[in-house]
Amino acid sequence: MTVLIGLFKVFLNLIYLILKILPAQNKVVMISRQSDCPGLDFVLLGRALERRHRVVMLCKTLEGKEKARASVCLRYGLHIFRQMYHLATSRVCVLDSYCPAVSLLRHKKSLTVIQMWHSNGTMKRFGYSAIGKKEGTSPRMAKAMNMHRHYDVVLCSGRAYSEHLYQGFDISPDKIKIYTLPRFDLLHDAAYEQKTRAAVYARYPCLQEKPTVIYAPTFREGGHEEFARHLRQLADAFDFERYALVVKAHPLFAADCSDDRVIVDRVFTTFDMLFVADKVISDYSCVIYEAAVRDIPLYFYAYDLEEYQSDRGLALDYDTLPGFTEQEAAALVRDLEKPYDLEYLRAFTARYVENTEDCTRKVASLVEEYMPKQEC
Repeated sequence: MTVLIGLFKVFLNLIYLILKILPAQNKVVMISRQSDCPGLDFVLLGRALERRHRVVMLCKTLEGKEKARASVCLRYGLHIFRQMYHLATSRVCVLDSYCPAVSLLRHKKSLTVIQMWHSNGTMKRFGYSAIGKKEGTSPRMAKAMNMHRHYDVVLCSGRAYSEHLYQGFDISPDKIKIYTLPRFDLLHDAAYEQKTRAAVYARYPCLQEKPTVIYAPTFREGGHEEFARHLRQLADAFDFERYALVVKAHPLFAADCSDDRVIVDRVFTTFDMLFVADKVISDYSCVIYEAAVRDIPLYFYAYDLEEYQSDRGLALDYDTLPGFTEQEAAALVRDLEKPYDLEYLRAFTARYVENTEDCTRKVASLVEEYMPKQEC
């Protein structure tokens, strides 16, 4: 496999050598493998930049059950050639995830690559810090793919997060700049909150009747049936007279988790559900940072903690998390009624998210620092 990747890398760089003859434009290319459409961070940043620069967004995922199909791989391969053209003719590339074309190709010196990673904090190991783990990349594959290479700048929401980033990306600390993701502007935007709450309540009017608990677990490579079993245990222990329970499972979650007592939402994003949440239950998901900025009490249902630590690895000491952590559903439900230490939550959040105002404008200004100066 590594030999084939090596040959593919040579082939791509030969084509890219020709494309680099084309002149660079006053253009920012934004590339994502998170989804097939731009996420909130790209939308907000794109709007701020397109007033003065051309912005091209290339969003395409290669995930799920169909990722091994030849037709899917072919379409993504063709998409890589689009990426190559825009990388060759742009001044700045903004990423929110790993991009093979960025890592495999040798770029012009005039191109600046900014990694605007999709998380504002960390829970689990990733990239080079997860190498050798069951759910991590093998050392040979990481080397063959030049994994996470060619980043000039990596954005980081807080200094406590920076160590995890330079370990995960295997970069020098001086490449990290403290900037919070654009979507954090919306967490205290009254108009956005009102619009989002109205949309959620129109879909689920019952959520207005009692406090709402959002259960937002992380994605697991396997164990879908086990997750469904533990979700049923949570529902069996839950006090539905006291609370409403909304489950925000990952879109790629395959097992059946339907339950008449529970709202299993696939309409809204987890981010949007935070605007109706009174409490959030998670496990290893970085949604906790957005919830914490909104002062939403956090609870951790870590039924597979030992297994997850072995298969993936955690970047944080689980005992230091701001909230109650349990491996049994009944114990977690009892925790919902206990007094919550909001001051500890706020102190934790301040270490990982240092700025929540004008995030979009500040990131846009940073991008523009690497664009050619406009003549008056």
